[in-house]
Amino acid sequence: MRKRRIAILGSTGSIGRQTLDVVRQHPDRFEVDLLTANNSWELLASQAREFNANNVVICNEDRYRDLDDALKDSDTKVFCGKDSICELAASSQVDIVVAAMVGFSGLLPTISAIKAGKIIALANKETLVAAGSLVMGLSRKYNAPILPVDSEHSAIFQCLLASQGNAIEKIHLTASGGPFRDWPKEEIAVATKEQALRHPKWDMGAKITIDSATMMNKGFEVIEAKWLFDISPEKISVVVHPESIIHSMIEFRDGAVLAQMGHPDMREPIQFALSFPERLPLDNRKPDFAQIGSLTFQKPDTGRFPALDIAYRAIARGGNIPCAMNAANEAAVAAYLHDRIGFYDISDIVEQCIEEEDFTADPDLDCILDTNERSYRRACELIDRKGRRD
Repeated sequence: MRKRRIAILGSTGSIGRQTLDVVRQHPDRFEVDLLTANNSWELLASQAREFNANNVVICNEDRYRDLDDALKDSDTKVFCGKDSICELAASSQVDIVVAAMVGFSGLLPTISAIKAGKIIALANKETLVAAGSLVMGLSRKYNAPILPVDSEHSAIFQCLLASQGNAIEKIHLTASGGPFRDWPKEEIAVATKEQALRHPKWDMGAKITIDSATMMNKGFEVIEAKWLFDISPEKISVVVHPESIIHSMIEFRDGAVLAQMGHPDMREPIQFALSFPERLPLDNRKPDFAQIGSLTFQKPDTGRFPALDIAYRAIARGGNIPCAMNAANEAAVAAYLHDRIGFYDISDIVEQCIEEEDFTADPDLDCILDTNERSYRRACELIDRKGRRD
């Protein structure tokens, strides 16, 4: 059996590192062709050596010389810049592209890989949030399968495989509730970034962890589910499940529900996407249901977590509005992580930006790029204004 050749876009981030752990467990099944990073050139060089990567790309061109020097005695070819990522992700040497870059930056490389007919293991939520209609249309046109890596969407995908073609009535996306699940609103309002980054269940990067704390992450997943599974948002519910054992569920017309379960470990959905349709063994913690004892569920509180409601309203409007929401959220989360705004300022800024955005019903790529730039810039203006008031 020929090894599957993998490109990992964002290999030094949380998803990228866990993808490499899957490769490490199955060297007979996978080999690494391409690794990319934004700034972390030292870790990228170490990864390239361990996995004998054919190519590496560092986005920050100021770090190119450091990376090139670190790998000059290896066979790995070193490139820099986002254009190089787009070109190499579409290479004939690549079978599967793991799209794990953070934020809107993952859109163009993913599109490039789709146009080359690659299998996309999609971990970058923002790609479908910002440009779902465009991306799914290209996926169909170029026969490039998109396999979800998010634990929730992988769970839905796995349940659908067991549904034998029966139409689903509803999707139930589970949410851990984040670090502030039981906090009163007045305490959440003054929460520090250090508190927001203490996720109770999942080990993730800073941006997605803050998105989980605001529940914008779950709003993103609602939008992703709409595009991945061709289902209206009205049929996608969110339920808070603190134990994070059930990763999501599908409900049928007769009321029967299928759920996919397991301990919180992103390597499972990553490996499922890489090995699909086969299931490979994985060295991870297996659930002991007697020890787990009970599973609990709660309705999300959009009064304390308004970002979830904002996301539902954004996808209800459609067009370029989710793109504007995503851009404003990226700017606001970055500002929160730099202690420039408060926790609830994130959702306030996002809401104002999407209310001000000019609506385009059927955005093309140029419109998406323009919307992203415009909304990000507007969010930065609001952040600066907030800083001057404080």
